[in-house]
Amino acid sequence: MKIALAQLNYHTGNFESNINKIRSSINKAKGLGADIIVFAELAISGYPPRDFLEFNDFIAQCNDAISNLAEDCVGIAAIIGSPSINPNVEGKDLFNSAYFLADGKVKHIVHKTLLPTYDIFDEYRYFEPNTKFEVIEYKGNKIAITICEDLWNIMDNPLYTVCPMEELINQKPDIMINIAASPFHYKQAIIRKNTLQKNAAKYGIPLFYVNHVGGQTELLFDGASLVMNGFGEFIDELDYFKEDFKIFDSETIQKPLLNKHTQKLTSEIELIHDALVMGICDYFNKLGFKQAILGLSGGIDSALTLVLAERALGKENVRAILLPSKFSSDHSIEDAKKLAENLQVKYDIISIEEANDCFTNALSPYFKDLPFNVTEENIQARIRAVILMALSNKFGYILLNTSNKSEAAVGYGTLYGDMCGGLSVLGDLYKTQVYELAHFINVEKEIIPYNSIIKPPSAELRPNQKDSDSLPDYAILDKLLYLYIELRQGPKEIIAQGFDKKLVDRVLKMVNMNEYKRHQTPPILRISSKAFGMGRRMPIVAKYLS
Repeated sequence: MKIALAQLNYHTGNFESNINKIRSSINKAKGLGADIIVFAELAISGYPPRDFLEFNDFIAQCNDAISNLAEDCVGIAAIIGSPSINPNVEGKDLFNSAYFLADGKVKHIVHKTLLPTYDIFDEYRYFEPNTKFEVIEYKGNKIAITICEDLWNIMDNPLYTVCPMEELINQKPDIMINIAASPFHYKQAIIRKNTLQKNAAKYGIPLFYVNHVGGQTELLFDGASLVMNGFGEFIDELDYFKEDFKIFDSETIQKPLLNKHTQKLTSEIELIHDALVMGICDYFNKLGFKQAILGLSGGIDSALTLVLAERALGKENVRAILLPSKFSSDHSIEDAKKLAENLQVKYDIISIEEANDCFTNALSPYFKDLPFNVTEENIQARIRAVILMALSNKFGYILLNTSNKSEAAVGYGTLYGDMCGGLSVLGDLYKTQVYELAHFINVEKEIIPYNSIIKPPSAELRPNQKDSDSLPDYAILDKLLYLYIELRQGPKEIIAQGFDKKLVDRVLKMVNMNEYKRHQTPPILRISSKAFGMGRRMPIVAKYLS
Protein backbone atom coordinates (compact mmCIF):
# COMPACT_ATOMS: atom_id res chain seq x y z
CA MET A 1 0.00 0.00 0.00
CA LYS A 2 1.38 3.41 -0.98
CA ILE A 3 1.15 5.99 1.77
CA ALA A 4 1.75 9.69 1.12
CA LEU A 5 2.88 12.01 3.91
CA ALA A 6 1.89 15.66 3.49
CA GLN A 7 3.81 18.01 5.77
CA LEU A 8 2.12 21.39 5.48
CA ASN A 9 2.29 24.85 7.02
CA TYR A 10 -1.23 25.51 8.27
CA HIS A 11 -2.65 28.84 9.41
CA THR A 12 -4.89 28.75 12.47
CA GLY A 13 -8.45 29.64 11.54
CA ASN A 14 -7.60 30.23 7.87
CA PHE A 15 -9.93 27.57 6.53
CA GLU A 16 -9.66 28.62 2.90
CA SER A 17 -5.87 28.34 2.88
CA ASN A 18 -5.80 25.09 4.86
CA ILE A 19 -8.45 23.46 2.67
CA ASN A 20 -6.69 24.52 -0.53
CA LYS A 21 -3.37 23.10 0.66
CA ILE A 22 -4.96 19.82 1.71
CA ARG A 23 -6.95 19.49 -1.50
CA SER A 24 -3.90 20.18 -3.64
CA SER A 25 -1.95 17.47 -1.78
CA ILE A 26 -4.81 14.97 -2.13
CA ASN A 27 -4.89 15.52 -5.88
CA LYS A 28 -1.11 15.27 -6.11
CA ALA A 29 -1.06 12.01 -4.16
CA LYS A 30 -3.90 10.60 -6.24
CA GLY A 31 -2.06 11.45 -9.44
CA LEU A 32 1.02 9.62 -8.15
CA GLY A 33 -0.93 6.48 -7.32
CA ALA A 34 -1.01 6.75 -3.53
CA ASP A 35 -3.61 4.73 -1.65
CA ILE A 36 -3.67 6.93 1.46
CA ILE A 37 -2.49 10.44 2.17
CA VAL A 38 -1.85 11.54 5.75
CA PHE A 39 -2.10 15.06 7.18
CA ALA A 40 -1.24 16.43 10.63
CA GLU A 41 -3.19 16.75 13.87
CA LEU A 42 -5.88 19.46 13.74
CA ALA A 43 -4.83 20.26 10.19
CA ILE A 44 -8.21 21.77 9.36
CA SER A 45 -8.21 24.28 12.21
CA GLY A 46 -4.49 24.78 12.64
CA TYR A 47 -2.72 24.14 15.94
CA PRO A 48 -3.28 25.35 18.56
CA PRO A 49 -6.75 26.80 17.95
CA ARG A 50 -7.10 27.56 21.67
CA ASP A 51 -10.37 29.31 22.57
CA PHE A 52 -11.53 29.45 18.97
CA LEU A 53 -12.75 25.97 19.86
CA GLU A 54 -15.39 27.53 22.10
CA PHE A 55 -17.14 29.13 19.11
CA ASN A 56 -19.87 27.08 17.43
CA ASP A 57 -19.20 28.85 14.14
CA PHE A 58 -15.54 27.79 14.24
CA ILE A 59 -16.49 24.14 14.77
CA ALA A 60 -19.13 24.38 12.05
CA GLN A 61 -16.49 25.58 9.59
CA CYS A 62 -14.23 22.68 10.57
CA ASN A 63 -17.06 20.23 9.92
CA ASP A 64 -17.91 21.87 6.59
CA ALA A 65 -14.27 21.60 5.55
CA ILE A 66 -14.19 17.87 6.30
CA SER A 67 -17.40 17.30 4.32
CA ASN A 68 -15.99 19.34 1.47
CA LEU A 69 -12.68 17.45 1.36
CA ALA A 70 -14.38 14.06 1.64
CA GLU A 71 -15.75 14.61 -1.87
CA ASP A 72 -12.16 14.70 -3.16
CA CYS A 73 -11.36 11.34 -1.58
CA VAL A 74 -12.54 9.05 -4.37
CA GLY A 75 -9.85 6.61 -5.48
CA ILE A 76 -7.75 7.62 -2.49
CA ALA A 77 -8.20 7.76 1.28
CA ALA A 78 -7.11 10.64 3.51
CA ILE A 79 -6.41 10.90 7.22
CA ILE A 80 -6.98 14.48 8.39
CA GLY A 81 -6.92 15.99 11.88
CA SER A 82 -9.84 18.14 12.96
CA PRO A 83 -11.99 18.75 16.04
CA SER A 84 -15.21 16.74 16.16
CA ILE A 85 -18.36 17.11 18.24
CA ASN A 86 -18.89 14.82 21.23
CA PRO A 87 -22.48 13.53 20.87
CA ASN A 88 -22.71 12.71 24.57
CA VAL A 89 -23.94 15.31 27.03
CA GLU A 90 -21.42 14.13 29.61
CA GLY A 91 -17.86 15.33 29.26
CA LYS A 92 -16.27 17.99 27.08
CA ASP A 93 -18.11 19.08 23.94
CA LEU A 94 -15.34 18.13 21.52
CA PHE A 95 -12.86 15.42 20.59
CA ASN A 96 -9.46 15.95 18.99
CA SER A 97 -9.94 13.61 16.06
CA ALA A 98 -8.46 11.97 12.99
CA TYR A 99 -10.98 11.67 10.16
CA PHE A 100 -10.58 8.77 7.74
CA LEU A 101 -12.07 9.85 4.41
CA ALA A 102 -12.66 7.44 1.52
CA ASP A 103 -15.21 6.76 -1.21
CA GLY A 104 -16.31 10.39 -1.05
CA LYS A 105 -17.39 10.34 2.60
CA VAL A 106 -16.32 10.10 6.22
CA LYS A 107 -15.68 6.41 6.86
CA HIS A 108 -14.21 6.52 10.38
CA ILE A 109 -13.39 9.00 13.14
CA VAL A 110 -10.60 8.19 15.57
CA HIS A 111 -10.33 10.28 18.75
CA LYS A 112 -7.23 11.24 20.69
CA THR A 113 -6.87 9.39 23.99
CA LEU A 114 -4.03 11.16 25.79
CA LEU A 115 -4.63 14.88 26.11
CA PRO A 116 -1.51 16.79 27.20
CA THR A 117 -2.14 19.47 29.79
CA TYR A 118 1.32 20.73 30.67
CA ASP A 119 3.78 23.37 29.49
CA ILE A 120 2.33 24.88 26.28
CA PHE A 121 -0.42 22.26 26.00
CA ASP A 122 -3.94 22.72 27.35
CA GLU A 123 -5.95 20.13 25.47
CA TYR A 124 -8.08 18.87 28.35
CA ARG A 125 -9.51 22.39 28.54
CA TYR A 126 -11.36 21.62 25.31
CA PHE A 127 -11.38 17.91 24.49
CA GLU A 128 -12.83 14.69 25.89
CA PRO A 129 -10.41 11.74 25.93
CA ASN A 130 -11.12 8.69 23.81
CA THR A 131 -12.10 5.42 25.51
CA LYS A 132 -12.74 3.12 22.51
CA PHE A 133 -10.00 1.49 20.47
CA GLU A 134 -10.49 0.08 16.98
CA VAL A 135 -8.14 -0.44 14.06
CA ILE A 136 -9.29 0.59 10.59
CA GLU A 137 -9.26 -1.85 7.69
CA TYR A 138 -8.49 -0.47 4.25
CA LYS A 139 -7.39 -2.33 1.12
CA GLY A 140 -6.54 -5.45 3.09
CA ASN A 141 -4.46 -3.61 5.70
CA LYS A 142 -5.26 -3.02 9.34
CA ILE A 143 -4.24 0.48 10.43
CA ALA A 144 -3.73 1.67 14.00
CA ILE A 145 -4.29 5.43 13.97
CA THR A 146 -3.09 7.49 16.91
CA ILE A 147 -2.77 11.21 17.51
CA CYS A 148 0.51 12.73 18.74
CA GLU A 149 0.61 12.23 22.55
CA ASP A 150 -1.00 8.79 22.15
CA LEU A 151 2.46 7.39 21.35
CA TRP A 152 4.30 9.25 24.13
CA ASN A 153 3.22 7.13 27.09
CA ILE A 154 6.10 4.76 26.47
CA MET A 155 8.70 6.55 28.56
CA ASP A 156 10.23 5.34 31.83
CA ASN A 157 7.93 7.58 33.88
CA PRO A 158 4.46 7.21 32.30
CA LEU A 159 2.28 10.29 32.58
CA TYR A 160 -0.98 8.45 31.87
CA THR A 161 -2.65 5.28 33.11
CA VAL A 162 -3.57 4.02 29.64
CA CYS A 163 -1.48 3.31 26.54
CA PRO A 164 -3.49 3.45 23.29
CA MET A 165 -1.15 1.19 21.30
CA GLU A 166 -1.36 -1.46 24.01
CA GLU A 167 -5.11 -1.55 23.30
CA LEU A 168 -4.75 -1.44 19.51
CA ILE A 169 -1.96 -4.00 19.13
CA ASN A 170 -4.31 -6.75 20.34
CA GLN A 171 -6.24 -6.28 17.08
CA LYS A 172 -3.08 -7.13 15.10
CA PRO A 173 -2.62 -3.96 13.02
CA ASP A 174 -0.23 -4.04 10.06
CA ILE A 175 0.95 -0.45 10.36
CA MET A 176 0.81 2.51 12.76
CA ILE A 177 -0.03 6.02 11.58
CA ASN A 178 0.46 8.91 13.97
CA ILE A 179 -0.68 12.45 13.14
CA ALA A 180 0.93 15.11 15.32
CA ALA A 181 1.38 18.71 16.32
CA SER A 182 4.75 18.42 18.05
CA PRO A 183 6.27 21.88 18.66
CA PHE A 184 9.95 22.50 18.19
CA HIS A 185 12.59 23.01 20.80
CA TYR A 186 16.25 22.43 20.18
CA LYS A 187 16.31 19.01 21.86
CA GLN A 188 12.89 17.85 20.67
CA ALA A 189 13.95 16.18 17.41
CA ILE A 190 16.15 13.67 19.24
CA ILE A 191 13.57 13.04 21.97
CA ARG A 192 10.84 12.58 19.37
CA LYS A 193 12.84 10.13 17.26
CA ASN A 194 13.71 8.06 20.32
CA THR A 195 10.05 7.93 21.34
CA LEU A 196 8.87 6.90 17.89
CA GLN A 197 11.67 4.35 17.59
CA LYS A 198 10.62 2.73 20.87
CA ASN A 199 7.06 2.40 19.56
CA ALA A 200 8.09 0.87 16.24
CA ALA A 201 10.44 -1.60 17.90
CA LYS A 202 8.05 -2.53 20.70
CA TYR A 203 5.04 -3.20 18.50
CA GLY A 204 6.99 -4.61 15.56
CA ILE A 205 5.12 -2.81 12.78
CA PRO A 206 6.02 0.14 10.52
CA LEU A 207 5.28 3.62 11.78
CA PHE A 208 4.27 6.59 9.60
CA TYR A 209 4.44 9.94 11.40
CA VAL A 210 3.26 13.35 10.14
CA ASN A 211 3.97 16.60 11.97
CA HIS A 212 3.08 20.25 11.48
CA VAL A 213 5.61 22.69 10.08
CA GLY A 214 5.61 26.47 10.43
CA GLY A 215 5.23 29.19 13.02
CA GLN A 216 2.02 29.70 14.99
CA THR A 217 2.66 32.92 16.94
CA GLU A 218 5.31 31.85 19.48
CA LEU A 219 5.09 28.12 18.77
CA LEU A 220 7.39 26.81 16.05
CA PHE A 221 6.88 23.44 14.34
CA ASP A 222 9.88 21.84 12.67
CA GLY A 223 8.16 19.19 10.55
CA ALA A 224 10.61 16.29 10.37
CA SER A 225 7.82 13.82 9.61
CA LEU A 226 9.28 10.35 9.30
CA VAL A 227 8.90 6.64 8.64
CA MET A 228 10.34 3.71 10.64
CA ASN A 229 10.11 0.00 10.00
CA GLY A 230 8.90 -2.56 12.49
CA PHE A 231 12.42 -3.09 13.79
CA GLY A 232 12.68 0.50 14.96
CA GLU A 233 15.00 1.36 12.10
CA PHE A 234 14.91 4.81 10.54
CA ILE A 235 13.71 4.74 6.92
CA ASP A 236 13.40 8.38 5.93
CA GLU A 237 12.28 11.80 7.12
CA LEU A 238 10.85 14.90 5.52
CA ASP A 239 12.45 18.34 5.59
CA TYR A 240 12.92 20.46 8.66
CA PHE A 241 11.17 23.86 8.72
CA LYS A 242 9.76 23.43 5.20
CA GLU A 243 6.66 21.98 3.62
CA ASP A 244 7.36 18.57 2.14
CA PHE A 245 5.65 15.58 0.53
CA LYS A 246 6.75 11.97 0.04
CA ILE A 247 5.21 8.62 -0.82
CA PHE A 248 6.28 5.35 0.78
CA ASP A 249 5.37 1.73 0.01
CA SER A 250 4.42 -0.09 3.21
CA GLU A 251 5.42 -3.42 1.69
CA THR A 252 9.03 -2.40 1.08
CA ILE A 253 9.69 -1.37 4.69
CA GLN A 254 8.58 -4.58 6.39
CA LYS A 255 12.03 -6.17 6.39
CA PRO A 256 15.12 -5.20 8.38
CA LEU A 257 17.51 -2.89 6.58
CA LEU A 258 20.62 -4.36 5.01
CA ASN A 259 22.14 -0.90 4.69
CA LYS A 260 21.28 1.57 7.42
CA HIS A 261 19.94 4.90 6.23
CA THR A 262 21.94 7.91 7.34
CA GLN A 263 19.88 10.29 9.40
CA LYS A 264 20.31 13.99 8.91
CA LEU A 265 22.31 15.37 11.85
CA THR A 266 21.92 19.09 12.43
CA SER A 267 23.56 21.02 15.25
CA GLU A 268 21.36 22.57 17.91
CA ILE A 269 22.49 26.06 16.99
CA GLU A 270 21.65 25.54 13.31
CA LEU A 271 18.21 24.24 14.29
CA ILE A 272 17.71 27.34 16.44
CA HIS A 273 18.77 29.58 13.56
CA ASP A 274 16.39 27.96 11.09
CA ALA A 275 13.55 27.94 13.61
CA LEU A 276 13.88 31.66 14.35
CA VAL A 277 14.06 32.62 10.68
CA MET A 278 10.94 30.56 9.98
CA GLY A 279 9.20 31.99 13.05
CA ILE A 280 9.79 35.60 12.01
CA CYS A 281 8.72 34.88 8.45
CA ASP A 282 5.48 33.15 9.43
CA TYR A 283 4.60 35.71 12.10
CA PHE A 284 4.72 38.46 9.50
CA ASN A 285 3.16 36.55 6.60
CA LYS A 286 0.27 35.13 8.60
CA LEU A 287 -0.53 38.55 10.09
CA GLY A 288 -0.34 40.20 6.69
CA PHE A 289 2.67 42.38 7.53
CA LYS A 290 5.81 42.73 5.46
CA GLN A 291 8.21 45.15 7.09
CA ALA A 292 10.09 45.18 10.38
CA ILE A 293 11.86 47.89 12.32
CA LEU A 294 14.27 47.64 15.25
CA GLY A 295 16.64 49.73 17.27
CA LEU A 296 20.25 48.93 16.34
CA SER A 297 22.66 49.72 19.16
CA GLY A 298 25.91 48.20 17.97
CA GLY A 299 25.55 45.45 20.58
CA ILE A 300 25.26 41.76 19.89
CA ASP A 301 21.53 41.31 20.63
CA SER A 302 20.23 43.88 18.17
CA ALA A 303 22.86 42.83 15.64
CA LEU A 304 21.73 39.21 15.74
CA THR A 305 18.07 40.23 15.57
CA LEU A 306 18.76 42.31 12.46
CA VAL A 307 20.52 39.43 10.70
CA LEU A 308 17.69 37.00 11.43
CA ALA A 309 15.07 39.54 10.31
CA GLU A 310 16.94 40.22 7.06
CA ARG A 311 17.11 36.48 6.33
CA ALA A 312 13.42 36.02 7.10
CA LEU A 313 11.97 39.08 5.39
CA GLY A 314 14.58 40.32 2.90
CA LYS A 315 16.82 43.37 3.15
CA GLU A 316 14.22 45.61 1.53
CA ASN A 317 11.73 44.87 4.32
CA VAL A 318 13.88 45.66 7.34
CA ARG A 319 14.72 49.12 8.70
CA ALA A 320 17.30 49.75 11.42
CA ILE A 321 17.25 52.85 13.61
CA LEU A 322 20.34 53.99 15.48
CA LEU A 323 19.34 56.00 18.56
CA PRO A 324 22.53 57.36 20.13
CA SER A 325 22.73 59.34 23.35
CA LYS A 326 25.63 61.16 24.96
CA PHE A 327 26.55 57.82 26.58
CA SER A 328 26.76 55.94 23.28
CA SER A 329 30.32 55.12 22.29
CA ASP A 330 31.63 56.00 18.84
CA HIS A 331 32.54 52.37 18.18
CA SER A 332 28.97 51.24 18.95
CA ILE A 333 27.58 53.62 16.34
CA GLU A 334 30.22 52.52 13.83
CA ASP A 335 29.54 48.82 14.54
CA ALA A 336 25.82 49.35 13.98
CA LYS A 337 26.43 51.21 10.71
CA LYS A 338 28.85 48.54 9.50
CA LEU A 339 26.35 45.75 10.13
CA ALA A 340 23.56 47.57 8.31
CA GLU A 341 25.90 48.17 5.39
CA ASN A 342 27.02 44.51 5.39
CA LEU A 343 23.38 43.47 5.07
CA GLN A 344 22.48 46.34 2.72
CA VAL A 345 19.67 47.25 5.10
CA LYS A 346 18.36 50.81 5.25
CA TYR A 347 19.29 52.63 8.45
CA ASP A 348 18.71 56.03 10.00
CA ILE A 349 20.39 57.83 12.89
CA ILE A 350 18.09 59.71 15.27
CA SER A 351 19.73 61.24 18.35
CA ILE A 352 17.71 61.07 21.56
CA GLU A 353 19.62 63.95 23.19
CA GLU A 354 17.11 66.70 22.45
CA ALA A 355 14.17 64.63 23.68
CA ASN A 356 16.10 63.57 26.77
CA ASP A 357 16.91 67.21 27.57
CA CYS A 358 13.20 68.07 27.32
CA PHE A 359 12.28 65.36 29.81
CA THR A 360 15.13 66.32 32.12
CA ASN A 361 14.02 69.97 32.14
CA ALA A 362 10.36 69.09 32.61
CA LEU A 363 11.09 66.81 35.55
CA SER A 364 13.80 68.93 37.17
CA PRO A 365 11.42 70.88 39.49
CA TYR A 366 10.10 67.57 40.80
CA PHE A 367 13.32 65.56 40.97
CA LYS A 368 15.03 68.59 42.59
CA ASP A 369 18.58 67.65 43.59
CA LEU A 370 18.10 63.87 43.68
CA PRO A 371 21.08 62.08 42.11
CA PHE A 372 21.09 60.47 38.65
CA ASN A 373 19.98 56.84 38.92
CA VAL A 374 18.04 54.13 37.09
CA THR A 375 15.16 56.58 36.58
CA GLU A 376 17.18 58.64 34.10
CA GLU A 377 18.46 55.45 32.47
CA ASN A 378 14.91 54.24 31.93
CA ILE A 379 13.82 57.57 30.48
CA GLN A 380 16.41 57.14 27.72
CA ALA A 381 15.19 53.61 26.96
CA ARG A 382 11.58 54.80 26.84
CA ILE A 383 12.45 57.71 24.53
CA ARG A 384 13.93 55.18 22.13
CA ALA A 385 10.75 53.10 22.36
CA VAL A 386 8.57 56.14 21.63
CA ILE A 387 10.59 56.94 18.51
CA LEU A 388 10.54 53.34 17.28
CA MET A 389 6.80 52.97 17.91
CA ALA A 390 6.12 56.31 16.18
CA LEU A 391 7.90 55.05 13.06
CA SER A 392 6.10 51.73 13.40
CA ASN A 393 2.70 53.45 13.53
CA LYS A 394 3.45 55.91 10.75
CA PHE A 395 4.81 53.40 8.24
CA GLY A 396 3.19 50.11 9.27
CA TYR A 397 6.29 48.36 10.57
CA ILE A 398 6.28 45.67 13.24
CA LEU A 399 8.81 46.51 15.94
CA LEU A 400 11.11 43.60 16.75
CA ASN A 401 12.14 43.26 20.38
CA THR A 402 15.83 42.45 20.85
CA SER A 403 15.97 41.37 24.52
CA ASN A 404 17.45 37.97 25.37
CA LYS A 405 16.28 35.35 27.90
CA SER A 406 18.97 36.14 30.47
CA GLU A 407 17.83 39.77 30.62
CA ALA A 408 14.14 38.86 30.68
CA ALA A 409 14.74 36.33 33.44
CA VAL A 410 16.28 38.77 35.90
CA GLY A 411 14.37 41.89 34.82
CA TYR A 412 17.40 43.58 33.26
CA GLY A 413 15.36 45.70 30.90
CA THR A 414 13.08 48.72 30.87
CA LEU A 415 9.35 48.12 30.78
CA TYR A 416 7.83 50.20 27.94
CA GLY A 417 11.38 50.82 26.81
CA ASP A 418 13.71 48.21 25.38
CA MET A 419 11.21 45.50 26.40
CA CYS A 420 8.52 46.72 23.99
CA GLY A 421 7.78 45.39 20.51
CA GLY A 422 5.45 43.24 18.46
CA LEU A 423 7.60 40.09 18.51
CA SER A 424 10.50 38.98 20.69
CA VAL A 425 13.05 37.21 18.50
CA LEU A 426 15.73 36.34 21.07
CA GLY A 427 13.58 36.12 24.19
CA ASP A 428 14.14 32.37 24.54
CA LEU A 429 17.92 32.48 23.98
CA TYR A 430 20.25 32.92 26.91
CA LYS A 431 23.04 35.43 26.36
CA THR A 432 25.59 32.64 25.91
CA GLN A 433 23.37 31.18 23.16
CA VAL A 434 23.21 34.62 21.54
CA TYR A 435 27.01 34.58 21.30
CA GLU A 436 26.97 31.03 19.94
CA LEU A 437 24.44 31.95 17.26
CA ALA A 438 26.42 35.06 16.33
CA HIS A 439 29.53 32.92 15.79
CA PHE A 440 27.42 30.54 13.67
CA ILE A 441 26.26 33.48 11.54
CA ASN A 442 29.89 34.50 11.04
CA VAL A 443 31.26 31.03 10.37
CA GLU A 444 32.04 31.72 6.68
CA LYS A 445 32.61 35.48 6.76
CA GLU A 446 32.23 38.43 9.09
CA ILE A 447 28.63 39.57 8.87
CA ILE A 448 28.16 40.73 12.45
CA PRO A 449 31.10 43.04 13.20
CA TYR A 450 33.65 41.24 15.30
CA ASN A 451 33.70 44.11 17.78
CA SER A 452 29.98 43.67 18.51
CA ILE A 453 30.73 40.10 19.61
CA ILE A 454 33.86 40.62 21.70
CA LYS A 455 33.17 43.88 23.52
CA PRO A 456 31.73 43.74 27.06
CA PRO A 457 27.93 44.01 26.81
CA SER A 458 26.47 47.33 27.94
CA ALA A 459 23.16 49.18 27.87
CA GLU A 460 25.14 52.45 27.52
CA LEU A 461 22.70 54.40 29.67
CA ARG A 462 25.34 55.92 31.98
CA PRO A 463 29.10 56.56 31.77
CA ASN A 464 31.21 53.41 31.39
CA GLN A 465 28.25 51.14 32.12
CA LYS A 466 28.63 47.37 31.70
CA ASP A 467 26.13 44.54 32.22
CA SER A 468 28.61 43.04 34.68
CA ASP A 469 28.01 46.02 37.01
CA SER A 470 24.52 44.66 37.69
CA LEU A 471 24.69 40.98 36.78
CA PRO A 472 26.95 37.97 37.33
CA ASP A 473 29.07 36.79 34.43
CA TYR A 474 26.67 35.42 31.81
CA ALA A 475 28.50 32.08 31.65
CA ILE A 476 27.62 31.53 35.32
CA LEU A 477 24.23 33.26 35.27
CA ASP A 478 22.94 31.26 32.31
CA LYS A 479 23.85 27.91 33.86
CA LEU A 480 22.04 28.89 37.03
CA LEU A 481 18.99 30.16 35.13
CA TYR A 482 18.84 26.97 33.07
CA LEU A 483 18.75 24.84 36.21
CA TYR A 484 15.96 26.93 37.68
CA ILE A 485 13.83 27.66 34.60
CA GLU A 486 14.23 24.65 32.31
CA LEU A 487 14.97 21.98 34.93
CA ARG A 488 12.83 23.53 37.71
CA GLN A 489 15.45 22.87 40.35
CA GLY A 490 15.18 24.55 43.75
CA PRO A 491 17.85 26.58 45.54
CA LYS A 492 19.21 23.67 47.58
CA GLU A 493 19.66 21.53 44.46
CA ILE A 494 21.42 24.37 42.63
CA ILE A 495 23.70 25.24 45.55
CA ALA A 496 24.65 21.56 45.85
CA GLN A 497 26.11 21.81 42.34
CA GLY A 498 28.70 24.33 43.45
CA PHE A 499 26.93 27.68 43.05
CA ASP A 500 27.38 30.32 45.74
CA LYS A 501 24.37 30.52 48.06
CA LYS A 502 24.19 34.32 48.05
CA LEU A 503 24.31 34.34 44.25
CA VAL A 504 21.60 31.67 43.96
CA ASP A 505 19.31 33.45 46.40
CA ARG A 506 19.84 36.77 44.64
CA VAL A 507 19.26 35.46 41.11
CA LEU A 508 16.18 33.39 41.99
CA LYS A 509 14.72 36.38 43.79
CA MET A 510 15.29 38.54 40.69
CA VAL A 511 13.59 35.94 38.47
CA ASN A 512 10.49 35.71 40.63
CA MET A 513 10.19 39.41 41.41
CA ASN A 514 10.22 40.35 37.72
CA GLU A 515 7.32 38.17 36.65
CA TYR A 516 5.20 41.31 36.30
CA LYS A 517 7.55 42.59 33.59
CA ARG A 518 7.39 39.38 31.57
CA HIS A 519 3.60 39.46 31.60
CA GLN A 520 3.78 42.69 29.59
CA THR A 521 6.26 41.67 26.92
CA PRO A 522 5.59 40.61 23.31
CA PRO A 523 5.22 37.00 22.16
CA ILE A 524 8.53 35.15 22.39
CA LEU A 525 9.59 32.70 19.68
CA ARG A 526 9.95 29.42 21.58
CA ILE A 527 13.11 27.39 20.98
CA SER A 528 13.63 25.79 24.41
CA SER A 529 11.71 23.27 26.46
CA LYS A 530 10.61 26.00 28.90
CA ALA A 531 10.14 29.44 27.40
CA PHE A 532 8.65 32.49 29.02
CA GLY A 533 5.07 32.88 27.84
CA MET A 534 2.24 30.39 27.48
CA GLY A 535 4.36 27.46 28.68
CA ARG A 536 5.47 28.99 31.98
CA ARG A 537 2.63 30.14 34.19
CA MET A 538 3.76 31.85 37.37
CA PRO A 539 1.83 34.10 39.76
CA ILE A 540 2.86 37.74 39.96
CA VAL A 541 1.75 38.43 43.52
CA ALA A 542 3.67 35.66 45.28
CA LYS A 543 6.33 35.26 47.94
CA TYR A 544 8.18 32.08 46.93
CA LEU A 545 11.95 32.74 46.84
CA SER A 546 11.35 36.48 46.64
